[in-house]
Amino acid sequence: MSCSTETATPLSLDLRQIPPYERHPLIFGSFERLGAGAALELINDHDPLPLRQQFEARWPGQYDWNYLECGPALWRVRIARAGTAKSCCGCCGG
Repeated sequence: MSCSTETATPLSLDLRQIPPYERHPLIFGSFERLGAGAALELINDHDPLPLRQQFEARWPGQYDWNYLECGPALWRVRIARAGTAKSCCGCCGG
């Protein structure tokens, strides 16, 4: 794991005051609304590794995950939608 020095993000979600059961639906909905190349920044009090595993299961190859700050008290993660838009099976070019 390495931390990036990149800081520019269009959307920031501070998860520390959001009830745990609301966090992942909020993050997933926010990510789904991102256009290609757009990003969101998560601010949390722990490493969101389980969230990353869920991203890999839901959107393999469709996101970039970069740690901006790596704890121990504060974690910041930039999640960007990959530069290419989502497509269907590919047979129609969509």
